[in-house]
Amino acid sequence: MSSRPDGNQHPPEHQEMPLVEHLLELRNRLLKMVLAVVICFAAIYPFANELYLWLSQPLRELLPVGQTMIATDVTSPFFAPLKLALVLSVFAAIPVILYQLWSFIAPGLYSHEKRLAFPLLFTSVILFYLGAAFAYYVVFPLVFSFFTAIGPEGIVELPDIASYLNFVLKMFFAFGVAFEIPIATVLLILTGATTPSDLAAKRPYIVVACFIIGMLLTPPDIISQTLLAVPMWILFEFGIIFGRLAKREVTEPESEEPSGG
Repeated sequence: MSSRPDGNQHPPEHQEMPLVEHLLELRNRLLKMVLAVVICFAAIYPFANELYLWLSQPLRELLPVGQTMIATDVTSPFFAPLKLALVLSVFAAIPVILYQLWSFIAPGLYSHEKRLAFPLLFTSVILFYLGAAFAYYVVFPLVFSFFTAIGPEGIVELPDIASYLNFVLKMFFAFGVAFEIPIATVLLILTGATTPSDLAAKRPYIVVACFIIGMLLTPPDIISQTLLAVPMWILFEFGIIFGRLAKREVTEPESEEPSGG
């Protein structure tokens, strides 16, 4: 029997379950995740058109008087709100999805691991939502102001609703994932892949990498690139701080028995 890094020889009880029971439990968890998304979709879809109007407001309010968004494809008025409702349903169901994942892996964790894993899962949800909110309330007004102001004289701006949706969803995903940097940093430290001191020593390279990622994930303008890169760097610094605290939390219970073991 292999030993754990903390010297504990006793495996968690979840590892003693037969493979078939593991697969059945995983299937049940996945079904509950899908059911949560379906329920959210059923609740959101009736308001899909209103939600699209809300989502497009940062751009529409900057368009000249008399100009609006258009649909260049005959199916866009139907599929654009449908796609938005589906994506928002997944976003809304994220707490349930992560809870089901937590319920599946929790029996296989030691007590001190549980004390860290649940806060990390909870914080990852909050950070993702904060990233999407930051994109909508801070980034979109600045980016769309920039784009609508630099257009050539005499060019009529008529944004396509499907193209706009693809753009904002990409930005939501980019900022939501970028705001997960503290979680990724803490996990790298806890797994021993690196140390807080090593990460702090590589700070100049991290800052450059943040701007490169911002350049790749955002439109080709300095405003949106900076608005993504600077928060990423700040969140990286927070990740180092919380990584030190989490590392101290893990190294303290060296002889702790696993829960349920």
